[in-house]
Amino acid sequence: MNYGIVIRVLGILLLIESVLMVPSLLISVYSNGPDTRGFLIGIAVSLVIGFFLTRFKSDNKQISVRDGLSIVTLGWLMISLIGAIPLYYSNITKNFTDAFFESISGFTATGASVLLDVESLPLGVMFWRSFSHWIGGMGILVFTIALLPALGIGGFQIFKAESPGPVKGKIAPRIKDTAIILYITYFSLTCLNVIFLLLGGMSLFESILYAFSTVGTGGFATRNNSIGYYDSTYIRLVISVFMILAGINFSLYYSIFKGKLRDFFKDGELRLYLGLLVFGTIAVALNLYVSNFGDLKTAFKDSFFHVSSMLSTTGYTTLDFEKWPSFSRGILIIFMFIGGSAGSTANGLKVSRILIMFKVIRRGIIKIFHPRAMVPIKHSGRIVTNETIASIYSYISLFIVIFILSTLLISLEGLDLSMSASLVLATLGNIGIGKGFAGFTSEFAGLAQSTKLLLSMLMLLGRLELFTVIALFVPKNWRGEL
Repeated sequence: MNYGIVIRVLGILLLIESVLMVPSLLISVYSNGPDTRGFLIGIAVSLVIGFFLTRFKSDNKQISVRDGLSIVTLGWLMISLIGAIPLYYSNITKNFTDAFFESISGFTATGASVLLDVESLPLGVMFWRSFSHWIGGMGILVFTIALLPALGIGGFQIFKAESPGPVKGKIAPRIKDTAIILYITYFSLTCLNVIFLLLGGMSLFESILYAFSTVGTGGFATRNNSIGYYDSTYIRLVISVFMILAGINFSLYYSIFKGKLRDFFKDGELRLYLGLLVFGTIAVALNLYVSNFGDLKTAFKDSFFHVSSMLSTTGYTTLDFEKWPSFSRGILIIFMFIGGSAGSTANGLKVSRILIMFKVIRRGIIKIFHPRAMVPIKHSGRIVTNETIASIYSYISLFIVIFILSTLLISLEGLDLSMSASLVLATLGNIGIGKGFAGFTSEFAGLAQSTKLLLSMLMLLGRLELFTVIALFVPKNWRGEL
């Protein structure tokens, strides 16, 4: 392993994080908040450690797969640990474990929270929580690799390890150009979201924070009742639309920019993603209507918002849908597992994996009747290799195994299996809501510290696609045998 490069890039990450804390510090100073000290300490620690780590040198400027995995996993842990410092020293959490839980929940765009009264938070902390969603949604590492070529360091292995989804590739020939294109798209969606929320009467501060959380598919809210606080059909519609847009593969937006609308609408994953949204909205709305949960208009409004929220893994709510009929809740739970598109800011198993899995099943059925038939698996016009298919089934299998084992471990705290499974799905799937739903967070706040640490690691596992983290702990990886 190229330890010099790994340590140096981690140092660069911390220096970047110190700069990213400055807006929160300025907001805290302007509002005369009690969190100023916390941000000053956080910035100082990040600068000192970051500066020290960047002193490490290496003659070899290339980053191997092993190095990329190490940078991504250790990088996310470090920025989450440092990001917890302002929360802890602002005295909004009982202990550092809670601060770390809140921080890693932000950076992994999970949105699970141990804070019971977010409306009373200092403005600087409130900004930092939502901003961490935006930083982590696209990935601070994707931003970092745009800077690496200037240092003579190759960044494609970091990009491959950090980018979500089973089928990854560069939009542009150079990885730096790919990162820039992704961030222009990301920034543009965020600005549009802010503008549309402002038109709905939301304040500038809250519009920015909700845009950060929505486009980053995180789910942190500025109100205790989440989006349910806003009795506005327009605001809910705007947030629903941008949750959907954030769950689409960002490379497809580049196709629109290049005038290739045909490529955009021909994408199989996009069509399935939108198809699930339409099916889920109609199915849930009709179930709510016949079960006397409001008139048809209200049923479709509530259905569209929550289906969009669960499939994009944002986790916003407007009501306690635990009271909904079992069929509607079942649809939402399935969508939590599926998640958004590969190459988006959404989490979950990813629509592309589900699509390819069902194509493999279809091929298996065809070959029962036509054993000699050649039935290639195609995705977005390209043949999917057997290696990719194997990795997809390995990922889904590992996801299920981790889900089951984690549920059993958490149940040791005395929670019933339903609650335990809900907490695991909320964190491993990076959705954020627990069994209480509707912004209810007491199930996280009341957990033992050991359970919170386990859930924190599940957030990291889910955000970094399981194998990225697990590979770091394989002994052969450190011995250079992989």
